[in-house]
Amino acid sequence: MKRVTGIGGIFFKTTDPKKTKQWYKNHLGFNTDDYGCTFWWKDQEGNDCSTQWSPFKEDTDYFTPSKKEFMMNFRVENLIKLLETLKKEGVTVIDKVEEYEYGKFGWILDPEGNKIELWEPVDKVFLP
Repeated sequence: MKRVTGIGGIFFKTTDPKKTKQWYKNHLGFNTDDYGCTFWWKDQEGNDCSTQWSPFKEDTDYFTPSKKEFMMNFRVENLIKLLETLKKEGVTVIDKVEEYEYGKFGWILDPEGNKIELWEPVDKVFLP
């Protein structure tokens, strides 16, 4: 079973997400929107895939229970099976899965208490 297949996103806290997005747009050419910036790429099989860059308001509780200022999101192939496997391996799994038209999400904690979001994506939802 494949586990992580790519980086799904980089999320971090900032005092002013709107200003931060504008800075990255102006100085680094990010194509920003309300959520941040989506980077498109192709996997080895030629499938369209995305990676999300998103600044969050500094008081967000989305990263809870982690106390860190960032959260990594990794793309996975079979979220439910992976979460079951990780739990058996003693990994702290946050017992909650959310499903949307663009994919399934689950969360774990690494040994340092960093919250990691695992995403089984449905990239085609984002394509024109």
